[in-house]
Amino acid sequence: MKKKDLPYRLGVGAVLLNTDGLVFVAQRIDTPGAWQLPQGGIDQDEDPDVAVMRELAEEIGTNDAEVIAKTEDWLAYDLPKDVRKKVWKGRYRGQKQMWYAMRFKGEDRDINLEAHKHPEFSEWRWVEMKELPELIVPFKRDLYQGIVDAFIHLAGTKA
Repeated sequence: MKKKDLPYRLGVGAVLLNTDGLVFVAQRIDTPGAWQLPQGGIDQDEDPDVAVMRELAEEIGTNDAEVIAKTEDWLAYDLPKDVRKKVWKGRYRGQKQMWYAMRFKGEDRDINLEAHKHPEFSEWRWVEMKELPELIVPFKRDLYQGIVDAFIHLAGTKA
């Protein structure tokens, strides 16, 4: 099937900001050197607002956060052909995601990358939002620039 004929997988993503306005990023276990924001698919009949909280809990061990903004529209990216064949059994051309800016209300010690039985990340850190596009794999850079553009006004602001 040609890429243009494949659907996008629906997902959500979280731009988790600490009290200093820095953003949580984590390094993928399966792609050393590739850092990303918490994100994941939306289950069938699941509301995106619920999905983002579930994904946070699964990926970083806590969802002690509040939504402070979300993108007006879905943001999408396409997978490169070689990756598309390996991911989601080749059923999707990429992802279409709703992104949420969230204020982290917990403490660093609440973050546990091994909370889920299938951890996705090996380590994490707080970074400035403007760094995000350079940390992600190249095929997601435009998506991450869109996320930065949507939420940069929230960066560096105290809770």
